[in-house]
Amino acid sequence: MTDPRFEEGVVCAERPVDYDRLKHKAYVYLTAGRDLLVFRQPDQPYVGLQVPGGTVDPGESHLTAALREFAEETGLHLPHALEMIGAQVLLFDNSLGRDIHDRRLYHARTPVSGAARRRQSWEHFEMSPSGGGDPIRFELFWLDLGEALAMAPDNFFTGFHAPLTAVAQCLGIAP
Repeated sequence: MTDPRFEEGVVCAERPVDYDRLKHKAYVYLTAGRDLLVFRQPDQPYVGLQVPGGTVDPGESHLTAALREFAEETGLHLPHALEMIGAQVLLFDNSLGRDIHDRRLYHARTPVSGAARRRQSWEHFEMSPSGGGDPIRFELFWLDLGEALAMAPDNFFTGFHAPLTAVAQCLGIAP
C-alpha cells in the first residue's frame, strides 16, 4: 500500500489558486566531483530517488531549513555556503487534500576526498519526520550526475530530476 503523501505531484509553472495547504520546502543537491548524493526509502520503494531536504519550520528561512533537513536526513553537516539553483511549485492532489509544495533548491559541493564521499553508501534514520510517525529509513548513496541525467524522470520523486541540468551547469558539465 502506498502512502498518499508520496503520490505523484505535478510541477506547475505558477501556484494554483485553489489549494488546501501551502508547504514551504528546501532541498540540497550535494555533489562530490561528478557524483550527486541521493537516497531511496527502502521501506517505501515506490517513492523514487530523492535529494536531502524537507519542510521549512515556522519562522525558519529556506536556507536554514535546507541545512537542518540535510543533517536530519543524512547524518552529515554542511559547514559551507549553499548556492540557490532554482525554485519549483508542485501540486499534490490526493486523498489528503490539495497541497502546494513551494520548493527552494540549493547546490553544495564537497571535496572528492571528503569523509562523506569515502562512504559509498550508508543507512540513516530521520528520527522526527515533519509529517509525524515512526522514524524513516534512508539508504544514501552517490550517483554519477551523467547517469542521473540519463535516467527517466520517473525514477525520481516528483520534480527532483528537473534541477539536475542546473546542477550540471554549476559543475561545467554539458547535459
